[in-house]
Amino acid sequence: MKAAIIGTTGYGGVELIRILHTHPTIHIHSVHTTREEVPVWNEYPHLYNIIEKKLEKINVEKIAEENDIVFFATPSGVSSKLVAEFAQTSIKMVDLSGDLRLRNTENYQKWYKKEPASKQLIDQFIYGLTEWNRENIEKAKWISNPGCYPTATLLGLAPVVQENTIQTNSIIVDAKSGISGAGRSPSRGTMLAEMNENFKIYKVNKHQHIPEIEQQLRDWNSDIKPITFSTHLLPINRGIMATIYASLKEEYTTETIHDLYEEAYKDHPFVRVRPLGHFPAIKEVSGSNYCDIGVDVDERTGRLTIISVIDNLMKGAAGQAVQNANIMSGLHETAGLNFLPLYP
Repeated sequence: MKAAIIGTTGYGGVELIRILHTHPTIHIHSVHTTREEVPVWNEYPHLYNIIEKKLEKINVEKIAEENDIVFFATPSGVSSKLVAEFAQTSIKMVDLSGDLRLRNTENYQKWYKKEPASKQLIDQFIYGLTEWNRENIEKAKWISNPGCYPTATLLGLAPVVQENTIQTNSIIVDAKSGISGAGRSPSRGTMLAEMNENFKIYKVNKHQHIPEIEQQLRDWNSDIKPITFSTHLLPINRGIMATIYASLKEEYTTETIHDLYEEAYKDHPFVRVRPLGHFPAIKEVSGSNYCDIGVDVDERTGRLTIISVIDNLMKGAAGQAVQNANIMSGLHETAGLNFLPLYP
């Protein structure tokens, strides 16, 4: 299979290059940018003498003719315009931006502060939370890849929300991300002098991923109430930890909840439920497509604590995009993704 990548100068795009460079079936045919046409290694010198391709301008007809699938690693507000052009062709699409995730276009305008894609276009995209939407992804032609925070949060909450074991108005998510989650464009808030030896909250009660998380939670359980969702920047390059709290409806033991998670994810190779009493750390999934989950019930308070960790650029972006592309193309979902986590 031939693949085109649009938006290769960002971190999500270069992760797609890293994955697809050794993928057994999906091969990089072309890479594209709206910026200067230079060799890829000019942007990323670590690719010198490895990736010799030149960044090309975006020619929709040419890309669609020469490739089987196109990945959009472009910013929100850009993807929707490009996708609308490619929708007139027969090429498969996987979009990594937030442009095609929210079914309510007014929500998109409110939270992203940008013009939404058309409702008709959005409705044709399948939400690619792989472990919980596999049947639809298998039949899909176009995929909207979930955000990084939603992936960690939703994989952490899915079993108890679907089994209706938690109080629907009690969800609190305390999430932390590495700096790469803010993208590659320079800003004062992500400078070394600002973030080194620092830890700060941002977008308090206003993060654009809130409606995406709530949309999926309500698809699973229509009684779910608005969640409290806080995001923080960590002085690390990559990774997300979502610490999730919810009040239980009944007196459940940690063992019972742990069994529920093990059963839910037993057939999903990229979700690892940690043994009782063990909790994952960001370093333990870095560079990989794994989501690691640990659970514990506080019998004093009747609250459940869920720890969910991912690499924001892998399972939270490029890795999940390739996992979805594998499934929609009839390949094994692990193809090209069997990276061991980087350690230390």
